[in-house]
Amino acid sequence: MDLHEYQGKELLKSFGVRIQEGIVAHTPEEAYHAAIELKEKYNSGWCVVKAQVHAGGRGKGGGVKLAKSPDEAKMHASNIIGMHLITPQTSAEGKLVRKVLIAQDVYYPGETETKEFYVSVLTDRGRQCNVIIYSTEGGMNIEEVAEKTPHLVHKEMIDPAYGLRAFQLNKIAFNLGLSGTAFKEMRSFISNIYNAFVSSDASLIEINPCLKSSDNLIIAADTKVSLDDNGLFRHADLEAMRDTDEEDPIEVEAKEHDLNYVKLDGNVGCMVNGAGLAMATMDIIKLSGGDPANFLDVGGTADANRVEKAFRIILKDPNVKAILINIFGGIVRCDRVAQGVVDAYKSIGDIPVPIIVRLQGTNADEGKKIIDESGLKVHSAILLKEAADLISKVLK
Repeated sequence: MDLHEYQGKELLKSFGVRIQEGIVAHTPEEAYHAAIELKEKYNSGWCVVKAQVHAGGRGKGGGVKLAKSPDEAKMHASNIIGMHLITPQTSAEGKLVRKVLIAQDVYYPGETETKEFYVSVLTDRGRQCNVIIYSTEGGMNIEEVAEKTPHLVHKEMIDPAYGLRAFQLNKIAFNLGLSGTAFKEMRSFISNIYNAFVSSDASLIEINPCLKSSDNLIIAADTKVSLDDNGLFRHADLEAMRDTDEEDPIEVEAKEHDLNYVKLDGNVGCMVNGAGLAMATMDIIKLSGGDPANFLDVGGTADANRVEKAFRIILKDPNVKAILINIFGGIVRCDRVAQGVVDAYKSIGDIPVPIIVRLQGTNADEGKKIIDESGLKVHSAILLKEAADLISKVLK
């Protein structure tokens, strides 16, 4: 689950991280009053208007603007709110901007002693440890830095059993070229960021830019926070921050029905019970000449009601040209699943794409018989090869 910038900053602030303060605005008028409030609080008429969408590269798409007065903040907000922001991380349609963050100006007009760094914390699954990635070259072009000058990007591996050690904090601050007050500030900053990462069950915390101000303070000027969905049961306060407007509406609907669904870009929808079998099913689709249109795990109770909901969700994707149902009957009987498929088909009505049902396990033969005798436009299979051959056939 991704957080907006302002939400991520509030999370970091609760762990003692110094952030670029700001106020969320949903209208140009709210932006105007927010800019006035920041001006009175920080004695500066300058502020930054930042689009709040789940995508990076907002500055390159025109979603981040510097305002030198409240009136200018209102003008920028009126241009940004309601726009479809297109960045390197969005689709061609872009993301609709519904709100902006009016942020404190932390660069101080005329100052030249500021420095931008890049800092992120994530999990290295290959090495089974956490890793802090950091660079002296923070800012909008960090991807180019990693590609063209990889020696400027450093990694610090952290053993979860021991946690972040003092010598590692010193090493990071030293590699960033800091000394004195800024050195101590960075040590504290990194320590607090890492504590936030572990305590919130995050999968990514990225600070870009991480700013050293002219008075040697270390500030999170921007942040991206992604939380592990599997850990949200421990964080009701964080789950309440979910913005479904920023998520795929089909995935949101699937979640409401307790279905594990992820939309992909292919042409064959798949409905499976079990995550491992779902991954294998997507491989089968690829080997058969198709491309998976989704990952959908209906779980162990594939009754008519769940099957019907899954059908309706898959069919909302206009790219789907066929549907493969691949069920292993362990806890659930195959004949029950087959009857659920038939009942769901009849409830929905005419389904415009071919359906292939592969049943294996308890009462698989009985399930195949139910499908074959239903009179519906459904192809049945028991072996994986049979299902693969049918996919190739219906896609021709």
